Amino acid sequence: MRKVLLFTLLAAMVQAAPKTELLWPNGAPGALGNEESDRPSVTVYLPQSNGANSGVVVCPGGGYGMLALDHEGRQIAEWLNERGVAAFILRYRLGPRYHHPIELGDAQRALRFVRFRAADYGVASDRIGIWGFSAGGHLASTAGTHFDKGNGDAADPIDRLSSRPDFMILAYPVISFTTPYTHRGSLRNLLGDNPDPKLAASLSNETQVTAETPPAFLFHTSTDSGVPPENSVLFYLALRKAGVPAEMHIYERGQHGVGLAQADPILSTWPSRLADWMKLHFWMK
Repeated sequence: MRKVLLFTLLAAMVQAAPKTELLWPNGAPGALGNEESDRPSVTVYLPQSNGANSGVVVCPGGGYGMLALDHEGRQIAEWLNERGVAAFILRYRLGPRYHHPIELGDAQRALRFVRFRAADYGVASDRIGIWGFSAGGHLASTAGTHFDKGNGDAADPIDRLSSRPDFMILAYPVISFTTPYTHRGSLRNLLGDNPDPKLAASLSNETQVTAETPPAFLFHTSTDSGVPPENSVLFYLALRKAGVPAEMHIYERGQHGVGLAQADPILSTWPSRLADWMKLHFWMK
């Protein structure tokens, strides 16, 4: 009996082990090499059961120059899995080696990829969200405001699918590239030292919201000196004006880059507000 239980436990552990999938197994478009940093991927974390049939592409932050893969990646995937939601940590290409539209293309491909493989991952193709932190929040909000329906004539069946996320989670996100609240490091890494003003304006995502923008949850802190909370406020107001369902929580205290803020007894309550919002929309049970 003990051997059977042990075998069952080991089998479950093997089944639950995260697996990394290249988004373009034969080489990503625009790749400048063949190192890990040139090969965008998603690391797949699947829960033991997914009653809500939902999944989330997770975009770690790092100013478009690095990826905070632990507290804005692995910990997030585990948090989602514990609540029955599939997670897909996106390793997107970074500046200054890569510039827009490469990063957006990687995020769009991740959404299409998960949508194409939805049945394999136990998620519904119309219940796939995106969660971004800091610059990853800019990438997530860009995916939520610069999406397409897919190319029905594409040779690659993945490219025939929509890149629109079904919902967005934006944690202390970079949003604006045209106001005093711009995070200059993210702007520089994404668009270079002398960005085209029109391109910067088109990626100032508070100006890109329409009625078709997916619902969003925003979290920020008033004392964030890295990315001011006005970024979230501007985006929330744009969502409200467009009639898009949205919820925003701004805590009085907290530094930038806190992740789930597990060590802070007050700030660590923000993921519970997110869980409530996801339950409200039936993306979590």
